[in-house]
Amino acid sequence: MTTDIGRLLTAMATPFDRDGQVDYAQAGRLARALLDSGSDGVIVSGTTGESPTLTLKEKWQLFATIKKAVGGRGAVIAGTGNYSTHESIELTQEAEKLGVDGALLVVPYYNKPSQEGLFRHFEAIARSTSLPCMLYNVPSRTGTNMTAETTIRLSHIPNIIGIKEASGDLAQSARIIQSTRESFRLWSGNDEDTLPLLALGGYGVVSVASHLVGMQIQAMIAAFINGRTDEAATIHRRLLPLVKALFLIGSPSPLKFALNHIGFSVGAPRLPLVEPDEAIAEQIRTELARQRVDLPIAV
Repeated sequence: MTTDIGRLLTAMATPFDRDGQVDYAQAGRLARALLDSGSDGVIVSGTTGESPTLTLKEKWQLFATIKKAVGGRGAVIAGTGNYSTHESIELTQEAEKLGVDGALLVVPYYNKPSQEGLFRHFEAIARSTSLPCMLYNVPSRTGTNMTAETTIRLSHIPNIIGIKEASGDLAQSARIIQSTRESFRLWSGNDEDTLPLLALGGYGVVSVASHLVGMQIQAMIAAFINGRTDEAATIHRRLLPLVKALFLIGSPSPLKFALNHIGFSVGAPRLPLVEPDEAIAEQIRTELARQRVDLPIAV
């Protein structure tokens, strides 16, 4: 299976209203704004979307809302994986019925399965659906690294089309790129790793910073692909301080603060995440003042 879902995908924040409820109308506006500012598609209810705090009903309504808002303009990838294989299958199958374009399946967190357990978990979910599936390896958050060998095994399942690799291990990423099937793609899961992974043969990025500078990230990718490596490196270096600012505390708290600050209301994060304190808030404001923001503001 080869499905083009784009090189630049945004791990979309979930907007909440003043009462902490999901603001579905604003979620639709944010998805459209992201496509207007460089993103090829959006990941809905991923980690940046605070998926562990969303109910199944909220997730289903988000998938339907965002798909309706986006239409055919870009890919809508539903974050349907968690630590429960059974629940991940249920959520993935329901997302497919709602018309999304793919599923994001994170390495199960907290319970630290073996590599064989990871293989069987992802195999079971992928075989339960016809959706294109993107794996997501983020050991800093899950406590478990999915090895290159396990990813290579999984790449032989036709509808597992790629991986969001956020291990930060360039050698592991290089082995995945080298040894998976030709159509299998690797997206960087860390904004700061995007250019190095493109140089290794990676395909693109699932980005947080693209909420704010999507056109510039898209320009960096295009410059690299077209052989203008100095231009790509210049953009990458310019954006790195912003990337650092967006992860000063647990994501997406800094991102939500940044979006609210520039005038695109997304509300506060749900507990246990909290808003940045004043010292961190000032660092984010300072960095935003240095950067050109691409996102059109909803009024």
